[in-house]
Amino acid sequence: MEGLLPDLDVIRKDFPILERTLAGGVPLVYLDSANTSQKPQVVIDTMVDHLERHNANVARAMHQLGAESTEAYEAARDQVASFLNAPSRNEVIFTKNATEALNLLARTIDLGPGDNVVITEMEHHSNIVSWQLACERSGAELRWFGLTDDGHLDLSNADQLVDEHTKVVAFTWVSNMLGTINPVTDLVARAKSVGALSVIDASQAAPQLPVDVQATGCDFLVFTGHKVTGPTGIGVLWGREELLNELPPFHGGGEMIETVTMARSTYAKVPHRFEAGTPPIVEAVGLGAAVVYLGHIGLDAIHRHEQAITAYALEGLQSVPGLTVLGPLDAAQRGGAISFELAGVHPHDIAQVLDSRGIAIRAGHHCAKPAHARFGVQSSSRMSSYLYTTPAEIDALVEGLHHTRSYFKVDG
Repeated sequence: MEGLLPDLDVIRKDFPILERTLAGGVPLVYLDSANTSQKPQVVIDTMVDHLERHNANVARAMHQLGAESTEAYEAARDQVASFLNAPSRNEVIFTKNATEALNLLARTIDLGPGDNVVITEMEHHSNIVSWQLACERSGAELRWFGLTDDGHLDLSNADQLVDEHTKVVAFTWVSNMLGTINPVTDLVARAKSVGALSVIDASQAAPQLPVDVQATGCDFLVFTGHKVTGPTGIGVLWGREELLNELPPFHGGGEMIETVTMARSTYAKVPHRFEAGTPPIVEAVGLGAAVVYLGHIGLDAIHRHEQAITAYALEGLQSVPGLTVLGPLDAAQRGGAISFELAGVHPHDIAQVLDSRGIAIRAGHHCAKPAHARFGVQSSSRMSSYLYTTPAEIDALVEGLHHTRSYFKVDG
């Protein structure tokens, strides 16, 4: 199939979990990578090596292990900066996940009565609730772009939504539910035209698209480690250095200070300004190994693979009677997450039947309840591919969905 990674069989061998046989003797078919990706052996080995040979706290211990641990932690910052094409390593802040990164911004960007924040109806709850709370605290107004019937952002009223009182425009690059790839440079340009800050949630983009913060022109961008073949417990906030240094601290504690007296404290510049306390050291080291691994394969090649697999999946899903895909039907306009309904069968039942055949998908609202409500559904099933997904796995899913219809005796 044109577009697939040419060494797909070799790449799959990098992921030991893909060789698993599940209960009942069925092989694992992992189609839940938008939820969390699997980890290559190099990430696992790098983390184990750090724990076995270099484990110590960073920037505190005056001994060899401490120096080695600090060096590895800061090397991960360099690796992530390179992954994002960041102008400065100081612009990379390690958080525990993308949710914390978004909350950091929502807590520290100055808002007040008369200001407004603009988000979208397709956001993950992390990029909705954090700004709802910020507006409740500050008295600012929350606004949002709606959605078209085919799952794109409705930008027809962009000039009315984003106006001279807009302080922040925060939006996802790739929807985790609809799969839609949004026009990030256009949205950034609209924010910039009124002097607003732009915040991109790249949690679904970073695994499958080349993410260049300089090319986007954005002010802030976040993503999470566990979706880019890295470990859980680590996320990234990237921001322009001059903007980050203007924000007040988010957490108080060790390492984020310059001086501390009983009367007052002064604070470090970025990145340490926002990394209070002992950071997720081994997780950062694992994330560094993950983005280097993806860089070796090439994000352009991964994106072509995702588009090819997604096109194949969309074609296969359309062969299942009663199945409706939510979101764009053109693979060129979407990422690898495909949410769908199957008439007469609840998403949880679909997931259970598929799981009995070794096929892992997600069922529920995918932390995107407003987007589901927009399309009149409470929940959906979601398959999501990645760089290790094969056409045979998509065939297994489609066959499993036909079996599910038969199992529940769905007519039609």
